[in-house]
Amino acid sequence: MDLSQAQSGLPLGFAKNSIADDSISLQIDTSFRCSSNPVRPVPLQFFEEKDEGAPRLENGKHKDHNNEDEEIRILGRSMCVKRQRDPKPVSNPCKMLCSEPSFDQRRAAVRSWGNQPLEEADPELNEIMNKEKQRQFLGIELIASENFVCRAAMEALGSHLTNKYSEGMPGARYYTGNHFIDQIETLCHERALTAFNLDSEKWGVNVQPYSCTSANFAVYTGLLLPGDRIMGLDPPSGGHMSHGWYMPGGKKVSAASIFFESFPYKLNPQTGYIDYDKLEEKALDYRPKILICGGSSYPREWDYARFRQIADRCGAVLMCDMAQISGLVAAKECSSPFDYCDIVTSTTHKSLRGPRGGIIFYRRGAKSRKQGMCLGNSVDCSGQYDFEEKINFAVFPSLQGGPHNNHIAALAITLKQVATPEYKAYMQQVKKNAQALASALLRRKCKLVTGGTDNHLLLWDLTTLGLTGKCYEKVCEMCHITLNKTAIFGENGAISPGGVRIGTPAMTSRGCLESDFETMADFLYRAAQITSAVQRDHGKLQKEFLKGLQNNKDIIDLRNRVEAFGSQFAMPGFDD
Repeated sequence: MDLSQAQSGLPLGFAKNSIADDSISLQIDTSFRCSSNPVRPVPLQFFEEKDEGAPRLENGKHKDHNNEDEEIRILGRSMCVKRQRDPKPVSNPCKMLCSEPSFDQRRAAVRSWGNQPLEEADPELNEIMNKEKQRQFLGIELIASENFVCRAAMEALGSHLTNKYSEGMPGARYYTGNHFIDQIETLCHERALTAFNLDSEKWGVNVQPYSCTSANFAVYTGLLLPGDRIMGLDPPSGGHMSHGWYMPGGKKVSAASIFFESFPYKLNPQTGYIDYDKLEEKALDYRPKILICGGSSYPREWDYARFRQIADRCGAVLMCDMAQISGLVAAKECSSPFDYCDIVTSTTHKSLRGPRGGIIFYRRGAKSRKQGMCLGNSVDCSGQYDFEEKINFAVFPSLQGGPHNNHIAALAITLKQVATPEYKAYMQQVKKNAQALASALLRRKCKLVTGGTDNHLLLWDLTTLGLTGKCYEKVCEMCHITLNKTAIFGENGAISPGGVRIGTPAMTSRGCLESDFETMADFLYRAAQITSAVQRDHGKLQKEFLKGLQNNKDIIDLRNRVEAFGSQFAMPGFDD
């Protein structure tokens, strides 16, 4: 084919030159350039130019006959059709110079990341933690479910015990290497029974639950079938959601209500006390398999003997959630659920002043009383309690994995302290401080649910001042006072609670006495006045209300007073 006769307007022509090996040689024919518009010849390069040292073609033949290839000439320059191969890469000079790290270097590398203090390993997180530490030191902590642990418990929580996996119970672990972990957990069991003055022949204990909510659900899981019935105090009346809770619209809030049927009992709306007559009437109609006493925001004593009578009449297991009052129970500063209940659960912080977690006590051995009826799979009718195996199996493997050994060690430390006279004196002071605070607020014409308290907490009804718990809580927080909004009995739900719950354990742990809580009552009342003024000027809607808190001189003044007061008291476990 002769490309030189191609009819085209392009100023290029191509011609084929025969080569012995049927290769094709293309050259640009300059005769096709337009004479009226001469263009200076410019070499075009469509392929990589051959290296000067590469073998050239003569008469279509390579000088190197061992490597025959095609040749293309453009503007008289020989081009290579195939891409030139890059020369073999030279080994990385750095790699040639650097040898493998020595054993000492590898060990040093482990130490470099494994032994850095927090401030070096993560300065950003360390800064945030220091800010929280400062907040705790300067502020007034009045949340009834919070407390401050001792330094020894902090050391155990941050110890090497967090490294060990120990699924199972002492002596029956999934992993090996748990000899000393078994000793720690067994010691914790012994101290738990001692702290609450319990006979190991009649009571067993599980210290592995991650929280009291987990502990409660483990009890339900171990003793009940899905859809079985439980009955506890209504959350707006002071109960806890883990005892079952439906929203006013019927939405199931807690897992206890999702997997089991829950039906609540309530307070007497005139007195604020539990209405035991209506409770008994409901229980006999509803026939729960577990009847629950204990709550989250109830400031009075519980009549455990009456609960026992009701449980026996309806054939229920009697369970107490003593999370709020466990410290008072251990110190014998309130009536004990262990005298009447079959199962007792608790958190390990709050008034107990330990690490965050849960604990389950259960009866074992021969039954000491006759229940109204046998509960099928829940109770062994042979006269022996069978809670132990079922509850332990529910904790692991049904609901949890490996226990937190650092928490169990910290709990063992706490329980050792709980059994001392010093701890009893501490709990006595907690009660005195709660009563002093209640009296101080009542003198300022504040309304308290039930008119006072028998334990460590009190409920302030803000509706008489025209305030909401949410707005008041926010003002207190901006003044470095922490407490929590709560529902007041008679309300339909806890969406917009009309009160706040106030507790004394945390500030008592810092050394505060009755006179100090008199001062705190003044701060609390001043915060209510500020809340009322902001609501008056900006309204109760959250967005507008929050605008009124920005750069508020009254809030700044109260915050300064609170910080000056709070910084007088030492913090347990903090360095000087």
